[in-house]
Amino acid sequence: MTLQYRGRTIRGIDMHTHVPKRGGPATNPRAEQMARYFRSGLMGMSVDEMAALYRELELVAVVFDIDRSTSEDEPFEGNDWVAEVVRRHPDVFIGWASIDPWKGREAVRELERAVTALGLRGLKLHPTAQRFFPNDERFYPLWAKAQELGIPVVFHTGHTGVGAGLPGGGGLKQKYSRPIPYLDDVAADFPNLTIIGAHPSWPWQDEMLCMALHKANVYIDLSGWSPKYFPPQLVQYANTLLKDKVLFGSDFPVIDPRRWLSDFAEAPFRDEVRPKILIENAARLLGLAA
Repeated sequence: MTLQYRGRTIRGIDMHTHVPKRGGPATNPRAEQMARYFRSGLMGMSVDEMAALYRELELVAVVFDIDRSTSEDEPFEGNDWVAEVVRRHPDVFIGWASIDPWKGREAVRELERAVTALGLRGLKLHPTAQRFFPNDERFYPLWAKAQELGIPVVFHTGHTGVGAGLPGGGGLKQKYSRPIPYLDDVAADFPNLTIIGAHPSWPWQDEMLCMALHKANVYIDLSGWSPKYFPPQLVQYANTLLKDKVLFGSDFPVIDPRRWLSDFAEAPFRDEVRPKILIENAARLLGLAA
């Protein structure tokens, strides 16, 4: 299956990519650790270079940054930067907001501005890096606003490469990104909120599969890992009961989309399921016409 999007024929929608920073990787205090852990050659790629790569691959990319300004020293480029990147390359990028949930009422106002004024179309959260439990009811006004706005929300789940290999993992605690009970509670309490659990959720993969099977509003993206390393049960459910709820994602720049697609072609997914993962499920979720 292919899709016409803003004058281009595309064959895939990458649902999980990180927008290059205005000042390059040097502005990220964790850049050296991330480059060492992931061994990706794309860490220094500019916005224009990223756009050219995705045009060459006939892909569209959902792009976002992560606002962790109350818990980390990494500067947040801002939702305005994501919106600017989309304006520069509207045929390639779909922009999503990021919000630091610890900012309270300001967080709710910023999400509404990002969607209604900037045209961003989803929300990205990283509970481990932002150091919060999604089911903490102090954050429920933010989830309620996302539900009201009708946008999907992607939550990091499982292991993270951020801080990996550092003493104490750089101080990051992975408990925040366990699917059950923390994310499952949100999915139950906000049944009209579309939730995407990002990444193979190792070591809690079965919990994420359980959530997606149990709750109609929960999806899974496959970013952050090469498909050759997917747990067998993830492939099994993607091929069968969850074939309409699994989404292609690379985690650019830490995973090269060319590598992801090459390894996906060799992984044991059924032929009739591959187009669902690459484009059909995301097109339906994003409201893009075939």
